[in-house]
Amino acid sequence: MPTTWNRSPEEFHKIYLANTDAFYKVGSTTLASQLDEFMTGCALGLWSKSGGITERHVEMANQIYSRSRPQPKWLLWNLTSSVCEKDMFTPPVFFWNMAESDAKRGTETSRTFIRMLTNILMYLAATDDDVTYAEAEYITECIDKLTAICDTTGVKKSRETLNPLDYVTSSDPGFIAKRGTQSSGGEAVTEHAPEEKQPEKPNLDELMDELNELVGLEEVKKDIKNLMNLVKVRKLREENGLPVTPMSLHMVFLGNPGTGKTTIARLVSGLYAAIGVLSKGQLVEVDRSGLVAGYVGQTALKTQEVIRAALGGVLFIDEAYSLSSGGENDFGREAIETILKAMEDHRNDLIVIVAGYTGPMEKFLSSNPGLESRFNKYFFFPDYNGEQLMAIFESKLKKNSYVLSDEAREAARKMFDDLYENRTENFGNGRDVRNCFEDMIVRQANRVAEMEAPTKEDLMLVLPEDLTEPEEENGEE
Repeated sequence: MPTTWNRSPEEFHKIYLANTDAFYKVGSTTLASQLDEFMTGCALGLWSKSGGITERHVEMANQIYSRSRPQPKWLLWNLTSSVCEKDMFTPPVFFWNMAESDAKRGTETSRTFIRMLTNILMYLAATDDDVTYAEAEYITECIDKLTAICDTTGVKKSRETLNPLDYVTSSDPGFIAKRGTQSSGGEAVTEHAPEEKQPEKPNLDELMDELNELVGLEEVKKDIKNLMNLVKVRKLREENGLPVTPMSLHMVFLGNPGTGKTTIARLVSGLYAAIGVLSKGQLVEVDRSGLVAGYVGQTALKTQEVIRAALGGVLFIDEAYSLSSGGENDFGREAIETILKAMEDHRNDLIVIVAGYTGPMEKFLSSNPGLESRFNKYFFFPDYNGEQLMAIFESKLKKNSYVLSDEAREAARKMFDDLYENRTENFGNGRDVRNCFEDMIVRQANRVAEMEAPTKEDLMLVLPEDLTEPEEENGEE
């Protein structure tokens, strides 16, 4: 390992800027925020293969930001937690778009990007003066996946990138092997090399308690419980040699945004793993942009990558109707065919949930005979009424240690009743509650900041004026 790669965090930031600036000369500066987020994810994935997370890793993570972008403020505990969730590399959507643009124009921006990524990851791997085989293997996987996209699009060849395996200095086990990953039930799952230990099943009782505690959705919760009972009895019959009728576990979630569809999908994935229907229980959430590419053949490759990440768990496709809305020659249909094949090939360890507005979803399911035959369980998610919106709001207040005054409580009830009664097609349900809560935090902070010596009670108290913008007074000349 070249000793010159052992840089201070500040020096690494200069290296990061030098690499990204060179890329922007042939790319686009509008990618800065996406690039920084992607590079941070790669760093976390890389460090998941290292022997442990240290303050040195925190310092380096806080140097991954482009010019004119705010500097991150990672702490050791939240970096450690995030590392546990980032052990798999997925090519970003912007790279697919970049490769497609190169193929059209005869340029090689995407190849430049691969060289830039390799260089930065090699510096990050050498942060602790040691490069493990697992780290080098991760970098190689990143390069191979991105190069495969370039080869598929026909981007012209360029000079070779570094071979990370040439820089291996240690064979220590990785961070996840030492510390464990997170299962759907929130429990640590430790992996031991060379023996592989199967992930622990999520806790059924805890997941059922979480389901029961959700605001509203009474019919959905009832249907989920009925389905769970049906599946459990079905498995018992199989174990006792009794016949069982064929059954599809794939689902359709119908309803407006913010009605809890993603939350229920996550719980379903954990519940199915808890009773042994799925081997892992993770939830992989995508929409059209995560499945569809711009050329024939690329969409299948892109979709297969997502499916591989979802095996053993649930693939949740939001706004699934967008896959069939582009006409006969749209590549969304290629994604549908790839998903249908995966549902058949992996029917014992993959569940697909498609979600979206009721009308468009009905058209989507009728667009392909295979979809209608594989999805026969429908769950309708109604809008939250004013009382339920208020309950969601109060749960957020409690979780974040805010307290409503009596007047503010009455004002909030009226606000959410009005929000529900006057809802439009753009009504966001739980998302609107989250927006109201975040706006409240800002207004309350502005009010408290003007106090000379605010008390703990002042910091927690929410007044009516914190809930809405003040009305402008119409003064006369």
